[in-house]
Parts: sequence; structure tokens; C-alpha cells
Amino acid sequence: MNNSNKKSLWFLHLVVLIYGFTGVLGKLITLDAIPLVWYRILFAAISLGAYMIATRRSFRIKTKDLLKVSGIGCIVAFHWVTFFYAIKISNISVALGTFATGTLFASILEPMFFRTKIKKLEVLTGILIIIGLYIIFNFEFKYMAGILMSLFSAFLATMFTVLNRFFANDKFSPITVTFYEMAAGFVGLSLWMLFTGGLNFSLLSLSNSNLFYLILLGVICTAFAFVLSVFVMRKLSAYTVVLTVNLEPVYSIVLAQIIFQESERMSLGFFIGTFILLLAVFLFPIVDKYSQKKHKKIHPLEMDSL
Repeated sequence: MNNSNKKSLWFLHLVVLIYGFTGVLGKLITLDAIPLVWYRILFAAISLGAYMIATRRSFRIKTKDLLKVSGIGCIVAFHWVTFFYAIKISNISVALGTFATGTLFASILEPMFFRTKIKKLEVLTGILIIIGLYIIFNFEFKYMAGILMSLFSAFLATMFTVLNRFFANDKFSPITVTFYEMAAGFVGLSLWMLFTGGLNFSLLSLSNSNLFYLILLGVICTAFAFVLSVFVMRKLSAYTVVLTVNLEPVYSIVLAQIIFQESERMSLGFFIGTFILLLAVFLFPIVDKYSQKKHKKIHPLEMDSL
């Protein structure tokens, strides 16, 4: 791995560390999932827009690209709604433990969108994740609804991560892309709330603690982290990004156990299943690196025989 990729990987780990606080903030905020996400993307869009104005960055983007970015923004908003809803109906440990299935979805979606071959190692990693998930299902049946919602959320998260790769190049500014994604997500969610009766003046009534946590969530855990993640995707594959983001449960579960204690106490079966999920995540880069080195050693001999 060259220095540029190593630097990108370090930045990616910083993003994951920030993401680790997201679940904790989601539980600390007493709002329901939809208004919570509504405020999150509102504060994210405002902070990004203010930064772009202050630094005199261009808001220009082609109409066809704006439509694509807007679609991704709506997927992001829907992902967050399902993610926080999963936390509300279960707990942080269940939602984040199940979220590691993003690796499995990435192994399928990335080859599908970018027309690359499905790698056997990625599929094997996915199978290990399914085994871990099966164990969690069996031991934490009372959280079935939360597990299923988190699975759907992981699928949506992988979808927008893969789709964002189309904009992870020098033609697009990461800040501009993220701003329009947040703005589109806000508009899309506002329309949904308008038609379902959720958009009313009661939204403006926030406690000081909720306001503080929402600002942290929107500015640091969303705007800053999102822009940084788009930067690193210029050097790293979507699968690598999703794989590394799967470290988020480690940070979130540990924090949840410390902060919320009794409400986050889980069975031994849950931790066995989660351990298998995370083992698959940690082993993949090691095995992948070994197989690449082995291929490089064999490849010259194959060339000489031609």
C-alpha cells in the first residue's frame, strides 16, 4: 500500500471513530427517528453551505449530476431513519452489531454497479457474516424487529457508499457533493413528513440537551465525516470503505456498555455472533494482502512460461 493510500486509510479510521458516537447520540436524543434525521441533515446542510460560502467554493453542478446526487441523498436520509429506528426499537448493540452485514452487501453490489468480478474471498467473508448473524438471531429473538430494520439500513448504507464512488474523482468537489446530498435528503424527508402530517410547529420545540446533541450529530458526525469519507474514496474501493466502517460497532458497543449499562446488557450468544461478524471484518484485509503477495510471486513465472 503506497503512502497516499495509507493516509486515506488513516483518515477513514478517523471517520469510523466519529461514526462510533452516532449510535450513542441517537439514543441520547429523545426525538423519534424521522424528526431526529430531519434535524441532522438540516444542520449538516447549513454547516456545509456556510463553509462553502465562507471559502468561496462553487455551488455549480450539472443538472444530470444534481439529479443523481439528489437520489443518493434521499437514500442516505432513508438509511438514517431506519438506522435510528432500529436503535429506538432495540438498542445500540443490536443495531450496530447487525450493521456489519454491510460487507456482505458490498461484495454483491460493487461488482454489480462497476462490472467487476465477484471475489471468492469477499463471498467467503459474507458467509461468515451470515453465520454470525444467524447466531445473533437465535439468541436475541426479542430484538427481531430491530435486527431486520438494521439489516435493511445496512443495505441502504452500502447502496449509497457504492453509488458515491461515481462522484469520488477530481471532477467533483466532495464538499459540493455532500452539500447537495444533505439538501436533497432534507427536501425529500420534509416532503414525506408533509404528506404524513409530521411536519408541524412542534418540531421547533427542542430541549437544550437535544439541541446540543443534534448539532454534534449534524455538524461533526455528518458534515465533517461525510466530506472526509468522500475524499478517502478517491483512493480506496467501496468494499474497503464498507469493511473499515464495520469497525463502528466496536466503538459504539463499548461506549454503549459504559454509558447506558443495563439497557445494553446482551446475552453471550449475541457477543459470540458479533465476534464472528467482526472476525470476518478483521481477517479479510490480512488474507487479501497475503493472497495478493502470493499472486505477485507466481505471476512472473507464469509470464516466463508464455
